[in-house]
Amino acid sequence: MSAAAPLRPAALRQTSPLVKCLGAALAVAVGLVSWRLWPHWQQNPDLSHGLFMPVVFLLLLHDARSTGTPRFLRAGYASAFTLSTLLLGSLLSLAAAGLYAAAVGWSHAVVNFMLTVALVLLLGASLVEFASERVRLFPLNWSAGIALALWVLCAPIPPGTYARLTLSLQLWVSENVLRALHLLGVAALRHGNVIELAQGRVGIEEACSGVRSLISCVFAGLFFSATLVRRPWARALLIGLSVPLAVTMNFIRSLTLTLLANRGVDIAGQWHDATGYAVLGLTAALLASLALLLERRERHSTVASPAAPAPAFVPSASPVLNVQRLALSAGLALAAALVVIFVLNTRSTAKKDSPIPNLYSVLPASVPGWEVDTTTDLYQFADLLQTDHLAQRTYLKRHATGQPIQVTLYAAYWRAGQASVSSVASHTPDACWPGSGWQARPAPVQNAPFTADGRTLAAPEYRLFQSGEFPQHVWFWHLFAGRPIAYRDPYSATELLRIAWRYGFRHDGDQLFVRISSNAPWSVIGAEPLLAQFFSRTGPLGL
Repeated sequence: MSAAAPLRPAALRQTSPLVKCLGAALAVAVGLVSWRLWPHWQQNPDLSHGLFMPVVFLLLLHDARSTGTPRFLRAGYASAFTLSTLLLGSLLSLAAAGLYAAAVGWSHAVVNFMLTVALVLLLGASLVEFASERVRLFPLNWSAGIALALWVLCAPIPPGTYARLTLSLQLWVSENVLRALHLLGVAALRHGNVIELAQGRVGIEEACSGVRSLISCVFAGLFFSATLVRRPWARALLIGLSVPLAVTMNFIRSLTLTLLANRGVDIAGQWHDATGYAVLGLTAALLASLALLLERRERHSTVASPAAPAPAFVPSASPVLNVQRLALSAGLALAAALVVIFVLNTRSTAKKDSPIPNLYSVLPASVPGWEVDTTTDLYQFADLLQTDHLAQRTYLKRHATGQPIQVTLYAAYWRAGQASVSSVASHTPDACWPGSGWQARPAPVQNAPFTADGRTLAAPEYRLFQSGEFPQHVWFWHLFAGRPIAYRDPYSATELLRIAWRYGFRHDGDQLFVRISSNAPWSVIGAEPLLAQFFSRTGPLGL
């Protein structure tokens, strides 16, 4: 940090043309990220405060220059290392966002979260350069730091983190509302996040969990800490109180609605929305009032001596600063190139003129000795699976021992570019079956070549499930452009990146998902003519 007399921020007209170009490029980056987040701000009530973020960002930057501490960095290797680290982190986050976009699409929460992280790190690297003693465009102070940090609170929370946070808050609120009801003499029972009352039941749903008030309250606390208070201890206290205040206010709201429901009041609609907006407004008002109380400016009885004039601005001649500026310029150029590459290579348009196989012709309609049942309600999964090319038939017969044998054949097809590989992979039996009551069991490793219809097939993924006393052996193949794909956990972040790296930028291949499930092991059903007929028909499709 500079140890000399405080320097005031330099006027924009005094900055070099390269710094002005960097500022314009950063403004474009902020605009693009805001454009990507805008649908989330409009559609997700938990992020509605993000609608004000562009204005808040500009206000905080203005506050940083006008009333914030004029703190600037000296040229040196420490600042160069900090800038390089932040810039590298930004590029890595941007690359991860592009790979996730290739895997799950640009609208996914994790993609927009990583884009926001990349923007914050890029702005942080730029602030290191702009806050140097020779540039003095923006000082390195609390307002400038909060202007950057608030972007993270306006980004959608990754689904796994959001689910865990919501569930924890739901259970906490419902448990403490139940305790308060008992203290007030109200008879009530709790089942998870549902409270049973004499007049009905009240569910503490996701919208009432308090995530919205928690994020908004922390956002307001950080904003007020930068604009209404100046002392470090007051800022820490204001931010520290924002979380318990948000949780407490949401608890009061939930208790109020529950008491109204116990009296027979219909709390849906106006009551629910009115209390929600009231809690948000009251919480923000309490934080603002607390900030004003904490900030008691000292009044000096003597007239302050006039401040010494700020040294004249001199363009930077430091080699370290020149290198920093060039590194920042190169980083911005590389970031722009990454965005263009990922956008061009993740644009997916289904090839509607490509022929579609008749999946029901692949599944035998009749087989001697077997009863055949065709599933007719698969259309209900079309939106979830992003395809309506689905087919399934179940075959039943008695084994020589008298035991019933069941075999189910299933096939799904996607045109080239219709869906990403990872989105198809996310609907395997590992992901879908446990939600239907099936429990996964340890499956024996099958190292022997998988043979059927007199030929050796690609090794399938094998799973074993059980529901009560009923087992289900499952073999499935996922083919991309006629080649099988092997994967482990399609919900793993690292696995999504691996799939995207290998398949995400290739849209010229169609996809076929084939599944065989049976209550009998392969040693019992493998030689059945039913399966030989099935494999002979799937051979031309790549299996």
